[in-house]
Amino acid sequence: MQVQIAYQFPDEQRAYRFLNELKHWPVADVRARYHRGNRSVRVDYQYADTGFDPTSSELDSLAASYGGQETSL
Repeated sequence: MQVQIAYQFPDEQRAYRFLNELKHWPVADVRARYHRGNRSVRVDYQYADTGFDPTSSELDSLAASYGGQETSL
């Protein structure tokens, strides 16, 4: 199953840092890009079919470390 999550950040610099960190993120294979402007980032990834997939939780924690929060697509 394909999962899409968007995160909103207080400024462009934090959004860019989050986006850049995801390019080399060791937790999961994700695709990230700006979404609705330069302070929002959309993340797409394939949900693991076996067992619990912690990717969403890890993304939320990483976004929070940059002052971001999940928002609607």
